[in-house]
Amino acid sequence: MTDAEREAALAAIAVEVAVCKRCRLHEGRTRAVPGEGSAGTEVVFVGEGPGFNEDKQGRPFVGQAGALLDDLLKSVLWARDEVFITNVVKCRPPGNRDPEPDEIAACAPYLTRQLEVLDPALVVTLGRFSMARFNPGARIGQVHGTFRLADAESGVPRALTFAMYHPAAALHQGSLKQTLLGDMQGVPQALTEARALRVASAGAGAGEARDARNAEPTSAPGSSYAVAGPDAVALQAPEMDPPSASVSHETPALADAEFDPTAQLGLF
Repeated sequence: MTDAEREAALAAIAVEVAVCKRCRLHEGRTRAVPGEGSAGTEVVFVGEGPGFNEDKQGRPFVGQAGALLDDLLKSVLWARDEVFITNVVKCRPPGNRDPEPDEIAACAPYLTRQLEVLDPALVVTLGRFSMARFNPGARIGQVHGTFRLADAESGVPRALTFAMYHPAAALHQGSLKQTLLGDMQGVPQALTEARALRVASAGAGAGEARDARNAEPTSAPGSSYAVAGPDAVALQAPEMDPPSASVSHETPALADAEFDPTAQLGLF
């Protein structure tokens, strides 16, 4: 599929999302928020759902949380127009409440179709609802800053997923901003690993694929490598001290996420 064909397919999905009435969320929306970004990217960021500003503009991550996401992207010398950004639900939950399971299920086919069109190598999950789509049963306090293969039923069975807290969490708990910035430094390396995995999996047998899918989460310390960017543009990852063999995250507990600090596993 060419980039032009991907753009057309994503636009067709967006048209459907704009008039969708599959769940109760359409009743209070101003505008649906299908998502936006590069059709040729290798990296998709998936959040939870639109907020007040997103509902008004019909664009994802344009409020305070969006400004922080922009800063996170800039910290690895990427730009938001080089990735694709979307949410688990495409309409704003009333009062920014958590999306209900039936609402997530109603919106799931749209996200699945977007992922099929984009076929990303890496999905960065923002928050626990997004993480649950790609790695069911994981706890964000334990796996943030790590990557692993996506669940086979997630819509991207050939992709790696990288777990992060939602940027909005840092607006309520300021200490999480440094955690987000630290975790973000591992995203370019996770992309490099995702590319390598795709090359390797092209010749892997079914048994090898099953073994890889059952692998434990892998940490991705900040990289000092020159990493080709998510939109096939050469980008230089920021220079950092060489990563140690293991990294531990000391993160205050969130009210809505269980946290059990553990030393992260070494890179595979």
